[in-house]
Amino acid sequence: QVQLVESGGGLVQAGGSLRLSCAASGRTISSYVVGWFRQRPRKERELVGAINWRPDMTYYSDAVNGRFTISRDNAKNTVYLQMDDLKPEDTAVYYCAADDGLSTPLEYPYWGQGTQVTVSS
Repeated sequence: QVQLVESGGGLVQAGGSLRLSCAASGRTISSYVVGWFRQRPRKERELVGAINWRPDMTYYSDAVNGRFTISRDNAKNTVYLQMDDLKPEDTAVYYCAADDGLSTPLEYPYWGQGTQVTVSS
């Protein structure tokens, strides 16, 4: 089993930056697909971006492309979400999730508990 713990959320002003961390335990996730999701108030959960086991294979939603960056540190078994130029509409609970990528479609069976990000205008 894989356990995921997010950290790094908080309150930031518009235009500011935050870096979220997703620390994994129980299994090495260096070969896993790790996605970052968010759930904004009164909205459905949405995929923000994801990183494959090849470090240069990343995906970003249109809403965050160019502002958010996903990276991973395999030595620390951790994936990061660097969020720059934050906007009030980025306010949400952010979750990381992992999938071993051995089958498609991805189902992300492993989830963290989420971390709150609040962006003030």
